[in-house]
Amino acid sequence: MAVQKNKVSKSRRNKRRAHDSLTPANPNECPDCGELKRPHHVCASCGHYNDMEVVALADEIDLDEDAA
Repeated sequence: MAVQKNKVSKSRRNKRRAHDSLTPANPNECPDCGELKRPHHVCASCGHYNDMEVVALADEIDLDEDAA
């Protein structure tokens, strides 16, 4: 197991961790509904991606009571 030879000061330790911070999200506006969505992801509110509907929402699907 490695054992350090000299104490690492708080300043030197924190300099090493300077790039570990999280970057904020970069939401884009959905061209179909105008809601904010993650880039290169399907819109959660309308189910569109690249001007095409790729996910049908549950309120648009008619489910039979007998089939469920």
